[in-house]
Amino acid sequence: MSPALPDTTRALVARSTEGRKYAVAFEDLPLADLPRDEAGDVLVRISHSALNYKDALAITARAPIIRKFPMVLGIDLAGEVVESSSADFAPGDRVLVNGYGLSETLWGGYSQFQRLPARVVQKLPADFTAEQAMQIGTAGYTAMLCVMALTDHGLEPGRDAVLVTGATGGVGSVAVSLLARAGYHVTAVTGRPEQAGFLKDLGAAEVASRDDIDAGGRPMAREAWAGAVDVAGGKLLADVIAQTKYDGIVAACGMAGGGELNTTVYPFILRGVTLRGVDSVMVPMARRLRAWDRLAAELDRDLLAELSDTRDFADLPQLGADLLEGKLKGRIAIAL
Repeated sequence: MSPALPDTTRALVARSTEGRKYAVAFEDLPLADLPRDEAGDVLVRISHSALNYKDALAITARAPIIRKFPMVLGIDLAGEVVESSSADFAPGDRVLVNGYGLSETLWGGYSQFQRLPARVVQKLPADFTAEQAMQIGTAGYTAMLCVMALTDHGLEPGRDAVLVTGATGGVGSVAVSLLARAGYHVTAVTGRPEQAGFLKDLGAAEVASRDDIDAGGRPMAREAWAGAVDVAGGKLLADVIAQTKYDGIVAACGMAGGGELNTTVYPFILRGVTLRGVDSVMVPMARRLRAWDRLAAELDRDLLAELSDTRDFADLPQLGADLLEGKLKGRIAIAL
């Protein structure tokens, strides 16, 4: 017999305050108040969540991530189904959710229990524990989506050199490890030179600073890499595009360095460079499943453990601030 469910769930909740601000605090929410979906939903006992850049922005109220209040934060979760009104899931199923509007329009994963629309839930790959899945989280899953963009374009290990910006972060560190393990020559770009050893341990062949890849404002410069994963946007993305080889591809998935892009059509027309935007929030389920299947097959578990840390639920407010201040590296899972 399954243990009786509690009356409440501990959650990290954002509530609106005067003006356009909001306050974030831990609360004990009635389980009966968790939202329901008429099309079918599942109640999940959440064992782990994750900390991503987007989570940090929401926790610290530094960007308008949240679209309605009150909101339970957390864009990732993994755990076990305890109730289901959907034919696709049954109590005992191990499941995960990445994105799909969690922490924006749907209550998210920073809660010990959450009721979710069945359409956003997927089975946890058998090869992963819930903790490992959240060590990967949206950031690692996004990294795989970027790797898929490069490989689907035709890049080949052993032949093509690739570049990864923001390489010590959640997306960048997983992208470096995936690409290096596959056999690509990886240049890891970071603004933290003291982390060069960490990046070499992930498999980077070279570690470069942002100044090292400065294109001097030119829209086209010396061709240096066939593909790139960029989390920065802004000037750094323009520099990356300027040095991408003929028929190369840049997978852009972030804007940590800014949302503007000052370049010209020249690299796209004269060199046939592809700029591929990578979204992780509303990706169709078939592509999500493909990404997680590839993570299960290609991600080094020992390396995942080395680049990850699991922290306590209570630490989240401070961790959000630390991430934005560049004090963290690799992936952070949260034990609920």
